[in-house]
Amino acid sequence: MSPIKNKDSIGLKALIIAFLILVLLIPTAMVTSLVYERKNRRNTVIREISEKWGQQQTISGPILTLPYKHHFTDDKGHKKHYQKYIHFLPDKLSIVGELFPEKRYRSLYETVVYKSNIQMEGEFSYPDLTGLGISPEYVQFNDAFFSIGVSDTKGISDKMTFIVNSKSMKLEPGLICQDVLSSGVHARIKINQQNKLKFKISTIIKGSEYIQFTPIGKETYLNLKSSWPDPSFNGSFLPNERKISKKGFEAKWKILNLNRNYPQKWIESQHRIDQSSFGVKLFIEADVYQQTMRSVKYAFMFILFTFTAFFFCEILNNRRVHPIQYLLIGLAVIVFYTLLLSISEYIDFDIAYLIATIATVSIITLYAKSILKSNQMAIAVCGVLTILYGFLFILLQLKDMALLLGSFGLFIVLSTSMYLTRHIDWYNLSHQKDDSHELNKS
Repeated sequence: MSPIKNKDSIGLKALIIAFLILVLLIPTAMVTSLVYERKNRRNTVIREISEKWGQQQTISGPILTLPYKHHFTDDKGHKKHYQKYIHFLPDKLSIVGELFPEKRYRSLYETVVYKSNIQMEGEFSYPDLTGLGISPEYVQFNDAFFSIGVSDTKGISDKMTFIVNSKSMKLEPGLICQDVLSSGVHARIKINQQNKLKFKISTIIKGSEYIQFTPIGKETYLNLKSSWPDPSFNGSFLPNERKISKKGFEAKWKILNLNRNYPQKWIESQHRIDQSSFGVKLFIEADVYQQTMRSVKYAFMFILFTFTAFFFCEILNNRRVHPIQYLLIGLAVIVFYTLLLSISEYIDFDIAYLIATIATVSIITLYAKSILKSNQMAIAVCGVLTILYGFLFILLQLKDMALLLGSFGLFIVLSTSMYLTRHIDWYNLSHQKDDSHELNKS
């Protein structure tokens, strides 16, 4: 066979392998879609549990609101007025909370819910209208009210007590106005003396996944603890102090009004206080769908390296591997991810990964032995696959260093391939094999 024909034969086989890799991206995309589908199903189940128990909670307040009559003159010179609201935030707000979490299961899926025991106390100064441009005679001090924000009021599982200046206030469902808060309860109060308004709030609130608070005090303090060992502190502020152990966590925040983007008083809905909320998420460490999705991202690399290993075995062992056989090998690589996904929904992800790896490496190794007719080549293929899947497992564990380690790994693999093939004469490869074959026959 001439060098040109030899070159064309090797080049054609490489083109066929490249085409098969592109074809296998279709079932890879289907596996990706399957992972998303299962993850969305999990999220739907979690949402259904949360809707019945209590959703993610954000607690805000109390906020003191005074209605007033805004007077104006219309185009015809008639004097008219309509009602507006002035909102005041407390000078001090101290919150002490304890979360009692528990896991809930439905079918294959789990989520975390909690009960929270919340104690809040603080004080308001007498409403100061300075700087608002409002005359006190237009302010309706007898119609003032407090608003306490609870993002999902279904989670209020016990009587909420609200005491102002040692007097118990009657709380009503809903909000009188939604300038600042969108959901919660309110209590009416008459402002008739120029003194501080000291308050205490006590309640038990149920929720799911996370709880957050809004730092509406000129000084806001939060002390939060729980038996949950994997907290994820989120929102606009991280705790000043925190202790985390297997027995749970305790965290403390101190936030000043200077840390926020809204003042202590304003008119109507000029500010969004929920954007400054902060708190904790009860994090579930093992998210099998996220880990499976990360592994699927390496599917192209796995197919490429597996095909490369068989291509070199085909060259070195003088045994042709049919494109159909390459296709079956590629499908076996892809089936690994469906095995990983389905098994990890029932057992620990690491064990599921081990089972899926053993199954995939075993079937490809046995197939290699059958088509290559060589124990040495089959052992070589087994070694390559074991290294690949072991390397991927390490990447999945080292989240922060995955890119760095992956880059070095690819560099080492490429360097090794270049070193092992440095003496191969690709143009005369087939001719050399034919001569060797004839020599063996003679």
